[in-house]
Formats: sequence, C-alpha cells, structure tokens
Amino acid sequence: MIKILANDGIDPVGKALLEKAGFLVDSDPVPQENLAEALSAYDVITVRSATKIHKELIDACPNIRLIGRGGVGMDNIDVDYAKSKGITVVNTPASSSLSVAELVFAHLFGGVRFLYDSNRKMPSSGDSRFNELKKSYAKGIELRGKKLGIIGFGRIGRETAKLALGLGMEVLAFDLYQVPAELELQLAGNVRVNVPIKGLSMDELLSGSDFISLHVPFSEKPILDEAAFNAMKQGVAIVNCSRGGTVDEVALLKALDSGKVSFAGLDVFENEPTPSRAILAHPRISLTPHIGASTNEAQARIGVELANLIIHFFRK
Repeated sequence: MIKILANDGIDPVGKALLEKAGFLVDSDPVPQENLAEALSAYDVITVRSATKIHKELIDACPNIRLIGRGGVGMDNIDVDYAKSKGITVVNTPASSSLSVAELVFAHLFGGVRFLYDSNRKMPSSGDSRFNELKKSYAKGIELRGKKLGIIGFGRIGRETAKLALGLGMEVLAFDLYQVPAELELQLAGNVRVNVPIKGLSMDELLSGSDFISLHVPFSEKPILDEAAFNAMKQGVAIVNCSRGGTVDEVALLKALDSGKVSFAGLDVFENEPTPSRAILAHPRISLTPHIGASTNEAQARIGVELANLIIHFFRK
C-alpha cells in the first residue's frame, strides 16, 4: 500500500479521495527535525509552506517517490535536486488563485478607506476622539476608474485583473511572457463579457499605475527596489500577496515615509516567520500573516487537486 505523509495537513475531501483510491494517508505533522527518520516509512510527502524539503532531507529519504506542494510557490522544496534524484514534484497552481486575488482587494479596500489605521485606533480612542478620527479618515478614494498595475500575469494575476475589471478599474499588466489582449469575465447569471487588457513594459506600468499588485515567483533580487519606487507616481499604493523578498522592505519604508507610497498591503515578508518590527509597526501598512490561500474553498480545491495528481501519478 502506498503511504502518504500530509505533513502540513490536507483537506478532508482530498484525504477521502486518496483513501478511497487505496492510499494510506497520515496527516499528523512530524517536526522538521524528525522528518528524515519518519519519512523512511512513506512513499509520498505533501507539504504547504511550513515544511522544508531540502537537499539533505531528500538524500536521507531515497524511498520517497513524489513530493506534493499544496499551493503555488515551491520555495521550500529543492525542486531541481529532487527531480535529479528521480522524484516527481507537483503543485496546485490553479486552486488558490481566487482566494489570493480577493485578499489583494481586501488590502486595497482597507487601504483606500484607512481601515488598517482606524481598526487600530478606534478601540483605544474611538470614544474620546471620535470626531477627530472621523475627520482624519474623511479623504478616502474609490477604486473605480483607477489604474491597477499587475506585475506577473499568470493565474493569480489574471484572477486579480478580473476582480479589478469587474469593479470598473483599468488593468495595466506586465509579464515576461505575452499578456493576453483581453480577459473573459463571468458575471452573475452566467453572463460573460470580454474586456481588453493593456500589456505594458515594466517602466510604463510603474509610472502609470495608481495601485500595483505583485504576482511573481520567488526572486533572488527584489522586483520593487528603490529605483522602482522612484519611477512610480506620487501617492501610489503597493500590495504584495506573492512572495517575501520581492519588495525591498527598506526601500518601501523610505517610500512610505516620504509619501511616494500612500499605503502598502503585505501578506508576505522578507524574514518569515519573524517579519521586521519596523514593517509590522508602520502606521500605513495593512498586514496579514501569509493567508492568501487560506480560505475554506481554496483548501478544498487544493486537497482535491493534490489528491488527483497523486492518484494519476501512481496509476499511469
């Protein structure tokens, strides 16, 4: 019997699919330091972002035939090395796209109406400074009619674009590959409409966007560094729900303090799981702890997609 260790958990629907197909699935987490010993009893390990599958662990577990990543990014897996050892590595890039896109807009809506700050101050001084706070948050703006620049136009970038287009925003897109000329929106009542997209150079996107959202894989160097911030229009806002390290956090703080950036929304950080205190304490940053894919619906889709990938691998 094929044995699977779902070390960062798996949705019950996905687990049930695997068990129905005849696999044994353990979902009790094994501490990182004990994995090498524990994995001798398994053929497959599935992870999210917590468990690390690096070279030393791969070498210690020659019996592992497949590594499954529930989610998109595989920064926590030495993918090339695993493949060089004959281990198949799979992930679930489609399942969490909508959840991440919706979190981008949670940060955007919160930013343009100052929720990141009012939610901090209302509990402590809302009863004594109500009118003062009301006045300080009275200059919000609307998203409709504004330009959203999307850096990285893969699955998540496109889902983010669809939400933006549905709100009446203009989408400016940059990708290393060709950007489609239009996207199909599916509205309520199964109404479908095609909406044009502008594919631009990075320089054009930086200078033309009112808001910028990052949707890129892991990068050795920040995508948004000091030079990139300098190229942006005054008062731009930044959202990063992609990867920690794609935004130079020191440069971001400088841009926030100067007013170049009006606010930022961050779900990922350079030094997870111990983000910079300067980032966490900044009054104009909206913060979430890497929860882009953490919705019930996304986890169910991830579990099903991962289960089907595993089943297909062993039946082919």
